[in-house]
Amino acid sequence: MDEPSKTLAPDSLGPTVTVGEILVEIVATKIGVGFREPVELLGPFPSGAPAIFVDQCGRIGGSAALIGAVGSDDFGFVNIERLKRDGVDVSAIAVSPDYPTGSAFVRYRTDGSRDFVYNIGTSAAARFSWTEKVEALVTRSGHLHVMGSALSMPSAWTVIEKAAQVIKARGGTLSLDPNLRKELKYDDQTEARFAQLVAMSNLLLPSGDELERAAGVEGEAASIARLFELGVGEIVLKRGRDGASCFLRDGTRVDAAAFDVKEIDPTGAGDCFGGAYIACRRLGMPVEQALLYGCAAGARNVTVRGPMEGAGTRAELDDFIRTTKRLT
Repeated sequence: MDEPSKTLAPDSLGPTVTVGEILVEIVATKIGVGFREPVELLGPFPSGAPAIFVDQCGRIGGSAALIGAVGSDDFGFVNIERLKRDGVDVSAIAVSPDYPTGSAFVRYRTDGSRDFVYNIGTSAAARFSWTEKVEALVTRSGHLHVMGSALSMPSAWTVIEKAAQVIKARGGTLSLDPNLRKELKYDDQTEARFAQLVAMSNLLLPSGDELERAAGVEGEAASIARLFELGVGEIVLKRGRDGASCFLRDGTRVDAAAFDVKEIDPTGAGDCFGGAYIACRRLGMPVEQALLYGCAAGARNVTVRGPMEGAGTRAELDDFIRTTKRLT
Protein backbone atom coordinates (compact mmCIF):
# COMPACT_ATOMS: atom_id res chain seq x y z
CA MET A 1 0.00 0.00 0.00
CA ASP A 2 1.27 3.51 -0.84
CA GLU A 3 2.55 5.55 2.06
CA PRO A 4 0.71 8.80 2.83
CA SER A 5 2.63 12.02 2.28
CA LYS A 6 3.95 13.56 5.48
CA THR A 7 4.10 16.92 3.72
CA LEU A 8 0.74 17.34 2.00
CA ALA A 9 -2.82 16.89 3.22
CA PRO A 10 -4.51 13.77 1.80
CA ASP A 11 -6.79 14.03 -1.21
CA SER A 12 -9.68 12.94 1.01
CA LEU A 13 -9.58 16.29 2.87
CA GLY A 14 -10.77 18.09 -0.24
CA PRO A 15 -9.61 19.20 -3.68
CA THR A 16 -6.38 20.85 -4.67
CA VAL A 17 -7.45 24.37 -5.57
CA THR A 18 -5.41 26.93 -7.47
CA VAL A 19 -5.99 30.59 -8.27
CA GLY A 20 -5.12 32.76 -11.22
CA GLU A 21 -5.12 33.47 -14.90
CA ILE A 22 -7.20 31.52 -17.39
CA LEU A 23 -6.19 32.27 -20.98
CA VAL A 24 -6.24 31.07 -24.51
CA GLU A 25 -2.90 30.63 -26.19
CA ILE A 26 -2.37 31.35 -29.86
CA VAL A 27 0.90 30.07 -31.31
CA ALA A 28 2.92 31.22 -34.29
CA THR A 29 3.62 28.28 -36.58
CA LYS A 30 7.02 29.62 -37.72
CA ILE A 31 10.08 30.20 -35.56
CA GLY A 32 11.17 33.81 -35.40
CA VAL A 33 11.53 36.92 -33.27
CA GLY A 34 8.37 38.56 -31.97
CA PHE A 35 5.27 39.56 -33.89
CA ARG A 36 6.44 42.49 -36.00
CA GLU A 37 5.54 40.75 -39.23
CA PRO A 38 2.51 38.79 -40.44
CA VAL A 39 2.74 35.15 -39.41
CA GLU A 40 0.45 32.14 -39.47
CA LEU A 41 -1.15 31.32 -36.12
CA LEU A 42 -2.51 28.15 -34.53
CA GLY A 43 -5.08 28.04 -31.75
CA PRO A 44 -6.89 28.95 -29.60
CA PHE A 45 -5.62 26.48 -27.00
CA PRO A 46 -6.88 26.54 -23.38
CA SER A 47 -4.06 27.87 -21.23
CA GLY A 48 -2.85 29.83 -18.22
CA ALA A 49 -0.38 28.27 -15.79
CA PRO A 50 -3.00 27.55 -13.08
CA ALA A 51 -5.37 26.05 -15.67
CA ILE A 52 -2.67 23.78 -17.11
CA PHE A 53 -1.62 22.66 -13.64
CA VAL A 54 -5.13 21.88 -12.45
CA ASP A 55 -6.08 20.13 -15.69
CA GLN A 56 -3.21 17.68 -15.29
CA CYS A 57 -4.08 17.26 -11.62
CA GLY A 58 -7.63 16.29 -12.58
CA ARG A 59 -6.63 14.06 -15.48
CA ILE A 60 -4.36 11.90 -13.35
CA GLY A 61 -7.12 11.34 -10.80
CA GLY A 62 -6.67 13.99 -8.12
CA SER A 63 -9.50 16.15 -6.81
CA ALA A 64 -8.97 19.53 -8.44
CA ALA A 65 -10.60 22.96 -8.67
CA LEU A 66 -9.80 26.39 -10.11
CA ILE A 67 -10.62 29.94 -9.07
CA GLY A 68 -10.43 32.54 -11.83
CA ALA A 69 -12.46 34.29 -14.51
CA VAL A 70 -13.12 34.13 -18.23
CA GLY A 71 -15.14 36.26 -20.62
CA SER A 72 -18.56 35.31 -21.91
CA ASP A 73 -17.05 34.33 -25.25
CA ASP A 74 -15.83 31.33 -27.18
CA PHE A 75 -12.34 31.59 -25.66
CA GLY A 76 -13.83 31.34 -22.18
CA PHE A 77 -15.97 28.35 -23.03
CA VAL A 78 -12.97 26.59 -24.63
CA ASN A 79 -11.34 26.66 -21.19
CA ILE A 80 -14.36 25.79 -19.09
CA GLU A 81 -15.37 22.85 -21.26
CA ARG A 82 -11.83 21.43 -21.29
CA LEU A 83 -11.50 21.65 -17.51
CA LYS A 84 -14.93 20.10 -16.90
CA ARG A 85 -14.13 17.28 -19.30
CA ASP A 86 -10.96 16.51 -17.38
CA GLY A 87 -12.66 16.34 -13.97
CA VAL A 88 -11.89 19.83 -12.65
CA ASP A 89 -14.41 21.64 -10.43
CA VAL A 90 -15.21 24.89 -12.29
CA SER A 91 -17.88 26.16 -9.86
CA ALA A 92 -15.68 29.10 -8.76
CA ILE A 93 -14.77 30.31 -12.26
CA ALA A 94 -16.56 33.61 -12.87
CA VAL A 95 -17.84 34.52 -16.33
CA SER A 96 -17.57 38.23 -17.09
CA PRO A 97 -20.08 39.85 -19.46
CA ASP A 98 -17.89 42.94 -19.79
CA TYR A 99 -14.32 41.75 -20.38
CA PRO A 100 -12.87 39.24 -22.86
CA THR A 101 -11.04 36.09 -21.90
CA GLY A 102 -7.32 36.64 -21.40
CA SER A 103 -4.93 35.72 -24.18
CA ALA A 104 -1.28 34.99 -24.86
CA PHE A 105 0.29 35.08 -28.31
CA VAL A 106 3.46 32.99 -28.40
CA ARG A 107 6.33 32.75 -30.84
CA TYR A 108 9.36 30.51 -30.49
CA ARG A 109 12.94 31.59 -31.19
CA THR A 110 15.60 29.37 -32.74
CA ASP A 111 17.17 28.75 -29.32
CA GLY A 112 13.89 27.48 -27.89
CA SER A 113 13.09 30.63 -25.91
CA ARG A 114 9.71 32.28 -26.33
CA ASP A 115 8.28 35.72 -26.98
CA PHE A 116 4.85 36.42 -25.46
CA VAL A 117 2.26 39.13 -26.04
CA TYR A 118 -0.14 38.94 -23.10
CA ASN A 119 -3.56 40.42 -22.49
CA ILE A 120 -4.17 39.73 -18.81
CA GLY A 121 -4.52 43.05 -17.00
CA THR A 122 -7.30 44.34 -19.25
CA SER A 123 -9.10 41.02 -19.59
CA ALA A 124 -11.46 38.90 -17.51
CA ALA A 125 -8.43 36.90 -16.32
CA ALA A 126 -7.57 39.62 -13.80
CA ARG A 127 -11.14 40.23 -12.64
CA PHE A 128 -12.24 37.80 -9.99
CA SER A 129 -12.79 38.19 -6.27
CA TRP A 130 -13.83 36.45 -3.07
CA THR A 131 -17.45 35.47 -3.73
CA GLU A 132 -19.91 33.06 -2.16
CA LYS A 133 -18.98 30.44 -4.75
CA VAL A 134 -15.27 30.90 -4.03
CA GLU A 135 -15.88 30.65 -0.29
CA ALA A 136 -17.96 27.50 -0.73
CA LEU A 137 -15.13 25.88 -2.68
CA VAL A 138 -12.32 26.97 -0.37
CA THR A 139 -14.08 25.81 2.81
CA ARG A 140 -14.08 22.24 1.50
CA SER A 141 -10.62 22.27 -0.08
CA GLY A 142 -7.61 20.43 1.30
CA HIS A 143 -4.71 22.01 -0.52
CA LEU A 144 -3.87 25.37 -2.13
CA HIS A 145 -1.39 25.55 -5.00
CA VAL A 146 -0.08 29.00 -5.89
CA MET A 147 1.58 30.03 -9.15
CA GLY A 148 3.95 33.00 -8.93
CA SER A 149 2.49 34.34 -12.18
CA ALA A 150 -0.80 35.01 -10.37
CA LEU A 151 0.91 37.55 -8.13
CA SER A 152 1.01 40.03 -11.03
CA MET A 153 -2.78 40.37 -10.63
CA PRO A 154 -3.91 42.44 -7.61
CA SER A 155 -7.24 40.60 -7.45
CA ALA A 156 -5.48 37.26 -7.02
CA TRP A 157 -3.67 38.14 -3.81
CA THR A 158 -6.85 38.84 -1.83
CA VAL A 159 -8.21 35.43 -2.77
CA ILE A 160 -4.90 33.61 -2.25
CA GLU A 161 -4.26 35.14 1.18
CA LYS A 162 -7.76 34.37 2.45
CA ALA A 163 -7.83 30.88 0.92
CA ALA A 164 -4.48 30.03 2.50
CA GLN A 165 -5.77 30.96 5.95
CA VAL A 166 -9.01 28.98 5.56
CA ILE A 167 -7.38 25.87 4.11
CA LYS A 168 -4.52 25.79 6.61
CA ALA A 169 -6.98 26.28 9.49
CA ARG A 170 -8.79 23.08 8.49
CA GLY A 171 -5.58 21.06 8.34
CA GLY A 172 -4.82 21.66 4.68
CA THR A 173 -1.50 22.47 3.05
CA LEU A 174 0.04 24.88 0.54
CA SER A 175 2.45 24.52 -2.36
CA LEU A 176 4.18 27.17 -4.46
CA ASP A 177 5.54 27.11 -7.99
CA PRO A 178 7.49 30.38 -8.35
CA ASN A 179 6.71 30.42 -12.10
CA LEU A 180 8.17 33.90 -12.51
CA ARG A 181 7.81 35.41 -15.99
CA LYS A 182 10.44 37.71 -17.46
CA GLU A 183 7.66 39.58 -19.30
CA LEU A 184 5.81 40.45 -16.08
CA LYS A 185 7.02 43.14 -13.67
CA TYR A 186 6.96 42.55 -9.93
CA ASP A 187 6.94 45.53 -7.59
CA ASP A 188 8.22 45.58 -4.01
CA GLN A 189 4.83 44.63 -2.60
CA THR A 190 4.59 41.64 -4.90
CA GLU A 191 8.10 40.54 -3.96
CA ALA A 192 7.10 40.75 -0.27
CA ARG A 193 4.03 38.64 -0.94
CA PHE A 194 6.17 36.10 -2.76
CA ALA A 195 8.47 35.85 0.26
CA GLN A 196 5.43 35.43 2.51
CA LEU A 197 4.18 32.55 0.39
CA VAL A 198 7.57 30.85 0.44
CA ALA A 199 7.50 30.90 4.26
CA MET A 200 3.94 29.47 4.27
CA SER A 201 4.67 26.67 1.81
CA ASN A 202 4.72 23.00 2.70
CA LEU A 203 6.03 22.15 -0.78
CA LEU A 204 8.09 24.26 -3.18
CA LEU A 205 8.38 23.45 -6.90
CA PRO A 206 11.06 25.72 -8.41
CA SER A 207 12.85 25.52 -11.75
CA GLY A 208 16.40 26.71 -12.39
CA ASP A 209 17.36 29.91 -10.57
CA GLU A 210 13.91 30.12 -8.93
CA LEU A 211 15.34 27.98 -6.14
CA GLU A 212 17.91 30.62 -5.22
CA ARG A 213 15.41 33.44 -5.65
CA ALA A 214 12.96 31.78 -3.28
CA ALA A 215 15.68 31.16 -0.70
CA GLY A 216 17.40 34.52 -1.04
CA VAL A 217 20.85 32.92 -1.06
CA GLU A 218 23.19 31.52 -3.71
CA GLY A 219 23.98 27.86 -4.34
CA GLU A 220 21.73 24.82 -4.45
CA ALA A 221 22.76 23.29 -1.12
CA ALA A 222 22.62 26.62 0.72
CA SER A 223 19.24 27.43 -0.81
CA ILE A 224 17.75 24.11 0.22
CA ALA A 225 19.06 24.48 3.76
CA ARG A 226 17.67 28.00 4.00
CA LEU A 227 14.24 26.96 2.73
CA PHE A 228 14.04 24.20 5.31
CA GLU A 229 14.93 26.78 7.97
CA LEU A 230 12.00 28.88 6.75
CA GLY A 231 9.66 25.94 7.28
CA VAL A 232 9.29 24.39 3.83
CA GLY A 233 8.83 20.63 4.23
CA GLU A 234 9.52 19.33 0.71
CA ILE A 235 11.39 20.80 -2.26
CA VAL A 236 11.10 19.45 -5.78
CA LEU A 237 13.60 21.01 -8.18
CA LYS A 238 12.60 20.70 -11.83
CA ARG A 239 15.74 20.36 -13.97
CA GLY A 240 14.32 20.00 -17.49
CA ARG A 241 16.31 17.46 -19.51
CA ASP A 242 18.27 16.65 -16.35
CA GLY A 243 15.14 15.29 -14.67
CA ALA A 244 14.04 16.32 -11.19
CA SER A 245 15.16 16.04 -7.58
CA CYS A 246 13.16 15.91 -4.37
CA PHE A 247 14.65 17.02 -1.05
CA LEU A 248 13.00 16.25 2.29
CA ARG A 249 13.66 17.81 5.69
CA ASP A 250 15.08 14.55 7.05
CA GLY A 251 17.93 14.70 4.52
CA THR A 252 16.38 12.32 2.00
CA ARG A 253 17.13 13.09 -1.64
CA VAL A 254 15.45 11.34 -4.56
CA ASP A 255 16.49 11.93 -8.17
CA ALA A 256 14.51 11.03 -11.27
CA ALA A 257 15.74 10.94 -14.87
CA ALA A 258 13.94 12.81 -17.63
CA PHE A 259 12.34 11.08 -20.60
CA ASP A 260 13.93 11.20 -24.05
CA VAL A 261 11.33 12.90 -26.25
CA LYS A 262 11.18 15.17 -29.28
CA GLU A 263 10.08 18.57 -28.05
CA ILE A 264 7.28 20.14 -30.08
CA ASP A 265 5.99 22.73 -27.61
CA PRO A 266 7.62 23.28 -24.19
CA THR A 267 4.85 25.50 -22.80
CA GLY A 268 3.12 23.88 -19.83
CA ALA A 269 5.74 21.21 -19.10
CA GLY A 270 6.47 22.47 -15.59
CA ASP A 271 2.78 23.01 -14.86
CA CYS A 272 1.93 19.44 -15.91
CA PHE A 273 4.84 18.15 -13.81
CA GLY A 274 3.46 19.97 -10.77
CA GLY A 275 -0.13 18.90 -11.35
CA ALA A 276 0.86 15.25 -11.59
CA TYR A 277 3.33 15.36 -8.70
CA ILE A 278 1.00 17.05 -6.21
CA ALA A 279 -1.97 14.87 -7.15
CA CYS A 280 0.12 11.74 -6.74
CA ARG A 281 1.54 12.80 -3.38
CA ARG A 282 -1.92 13.72 -2.08
CA LEU A 283 -3.24 10.36 -3.33
CA GLY A 284 -0.66 8.63 -1.12
CA MET A 285 2.14 7.80 -3.53
CA PRO A 286 5.75 7.86 -2.29
CA VAL A 287 8.19 10.43 -3.66
CA GLU A 288 9.78 8.03 -6.17
CA GLN A 289 6.46 7.22 -7.83
CA ALA A 290 5.21 10.82 -7.78
CA LEU A 291 8.48 12.01 -9.38
CA LEU A 292 8.13 9.37 -12.08
CA TYR A 293 4.63 10.54 -12.96
CA GLY A 294 5.67 14.20 -12.74
CA CYS A 295 8.54 13.69 -15.18
CA ALA A 296 6.30 11.66 -17.48
CA ALA A 297 3.55 14.28 -17.44
CA GLY A 298 5.95 17.10 -18.28
CA ALA A 299 7.66 15.11 -21.03
CA ARG A 300 4.45 13.85 -22.60
CA ASN A 301 3.04 17.36 -22.73
CA VAL A 302 5.94 18.77 -24.77
CA THR A 303 5.37 16.22 -27.54
CA VAL A 304 2.08 17.88 -28.52
CA ARG A 305 1.45 21.44 -29.70
CA GLY A 306 -0.67 23.37 -27.22
CA PRO A 307 0.05 24.10 -23.53
CA MET A 308 -2.18 21.38 -22.05
CA GLU A 309 -2.90 19.18 -25.06
CA GLY A 310 -0.47 16.53 -23.83
CA ALA A 311 -1.72 16.32 -20.24
CA GLY A 312 -2.21 12.62 -19.49
CA THR A 313 -4.47 10.33 -17.53
CA ARG A 314 -2.79 7.80 -15.27
CA ALA A 315 -3.33 5.09 -17.89
CA GLU A 316 -1.86 7.29 -20.61
CA LEU A 317 1.14 8.14 -18.45
CA ASP A 318 1.66 4.47 -17.57
CA ASP A 319 1.76 3.70 -21.28
CA PHE A 320 4.14 6.61 -21.90
CA ILE A 321 6.46 5.41 -19.11
CA ARG A 322 6.42 1.87 -20.48
CA THR A 323 7.25 2.89 -24.06
CA THR A 324 9.57 5.89 -23.67
CA LYS A 325 13.32 5.78 -23.01
CA ARG A 326 14.80 7.83 -20.19
CA LEU A 327 17.85 10.02 -20.30
CA THR A 328 20.78 9.09 -18.06
